[in-house]
Parts: sequence; structure tokens; C-alpha cells
Amino acid sequence: MRAFIFPGQGSQKVGMGAELADASAAARAVLQEVDDALSQKLSAIMRDGPEDQLTLTENAQPAIMANAIATLRVLEQDFGVSLAAKGTCVAGHSLGEYSALCAVGAFSLADTARLLKLRGQAMQAAVPVGEGAMAALLGADIDKASALAAAAAQGEVCEVANDNDPSQVVISGQRSAIERAVELVKDHGIKRGVLLPVSAPFHCSLMQPAADHMAEALAATPPGQFALPVYANVTAARVTDPAEEQRLLVEQVTGRVRWRESVLAMFGDGIEHFVELGGKVLCPMVGRIAPEASTTSLVTMEDIENFAKEIG
Repeated sequence: MRAFIFPGQGSQKVGMGAELADASAAARAVLQEVDDALSQKLSAIMRDGPEDQLTLTENAQPAIMANAIATLRVLEQDFGVSLAAKGTCVAGHSLGEYSALCAVGAFSLADTARLLKLRGQAMQAAVPVGEGAMAALLGADIDKASALAAAAAQGEVCEVANDNDPSQVVISGQRSAIERAVELVKDHGIKRGVLLPVSAPFHCSLMQPAADHMAEALAATPPGQFALPVYANVTAARVTDPAEEQRLLVEQVTGRVRWRESVLAMFGDGIEHFVELGGKVLCPMVGRIAPEASTTSLVTMEDIENFAKEIG
């Protein structure tokens, strides 16, 4: 059984999607549709930068999704591999959950692009620049990270944002608390704490204003039925009901990305093969979470062609 998985923020880079767009009308159509939906030339920023524009949350989120869906459309239209026929379920890391939902038909491509643009803007606006921060804790499991976050908080917000894999957890909150946490890592048996180059403290309670915005947006554009189950970030559990998924997408803005648990849940449900569309970020995490599973990253035309041959 196979899961198709979709990367999150941080996987963007200048030049993303260019090779696919040059080689495939299916990929070009995706990028054009996203440009039209957003009334901006996002595809030009993806192809040529500048990097600081691509890294802006409101651009990075729809760009990563557009690249992933372009990869999927090449696989489906150019190589005849149907995600619904060859997959058992889907999942995505943070914004990747929207890409996953688009891939299985819960949202149209244009609506997904608009929702992610709004999500990026709302997350950026929720906390004044410079007041929030995030840090990656390397060599930390969830228990060590949780203890560190509690010790560093001192009445401020310092929360576990992403439980990525057994050796990497990300914390999020007020800058002073996150900086305290980085200084305290050794006391908690954690190898290293690294402040992340992000513009806002994602996936913590400071994001509540953004969650309120997304509740309104998703009420106006609710997900429809989806072709395959999705494993939701905030519950690390299988979801098939659009109304439940709508509620979970709102919770996701302030909630923890339970990626490690999601992969374990999929593996426990019989998924042996994880295929990452449009990135090479999640497969290494899967390898550390479920070493017995096999992984495939699809980024280039060659990757897609080889995968299509392999699964027939």
C-alpha cells in the first residue's frame, strides 16, 4: 500500500518547477492556473526569484503547493499514473495538507492557491515581525522538547510546533522564550537548538488570529468529498469526512504538526511505500520514523518517468 505525501514550508527554492514547466504542458497549465487565481506572476518568482520574495510566507505556501500539484499532473497526464488508483491515502506537512487535499479533489487548484495565499498572509499578520520565533531542536525527541519548552516558557508562549521525526522537533512562540530555550538545550540532553529563518511563529497559540481568518475562509470554501483518505496533521489520524477535515484545518493553524505520529499511523495501517511529490524533505524523515518503509521523491522529469515505469 502506498501513501502520497506533500512537503511544507522550507522546501521552496528558486528554480522550483522550471524543468517540469519547460518539458510538460500539464505542468505549465498548473502554474498558469495558480497565477490566474492569485492575479500575480507567482510562476516567475518560482522560476527566477528573487529568493526573498519566494521565501515570503504568502508566496512560499502557494508556490510549494503549485510545484507539488504540477509534479502530480505530469505523473497523471503525461505518464498515465492515477493517484487515486495507485495510492491508498495522502498526507502533507502543514501547508502540504492543502496540497494533499487538492490532489484528491477536496479543493480545486484555484481555491487551494487562494486559501494558501490567505493563510500565509494571515499567519504573517498574526504576530508583529520580530516578536515571534521558531527553533529546530536537533537530537531531541518529543519528551525532551516538551520539557525544554515548559522550562523556557516562564509565563510566555513556548510550544512544540512540529514533531517531525525521532531526532528533530521544532518549537514556536515568543522570541525571548525561544531564545531562552536555545540556551537551555544542553541542560535537557538535546544536541543543538537552531533559530529558524522564519517570519512568524507558526503552529502555536500566538497564531489564533490567523486561525480565525481561516475559519471564515474555509466556511466560504469548504472542502468537498475526497478520493482517498487524508491523515490530518493535528490528529495524526485518518479522515474521510469533509466537515471534520474543515474543522481540523482551522485547528492546524495553532496546533502541532504531528508528522512523526502521522507516519507511524500510516505505517501501522499497512502503508509500505511513501511517495513525496515536489520535494525531498519528507522522505528522509520517513526513513528515520519507519526505517522498514520504502520512499521515493519525485522532483525531476526523470524521477517521475522512473517511478511510472516501476509501478506500471
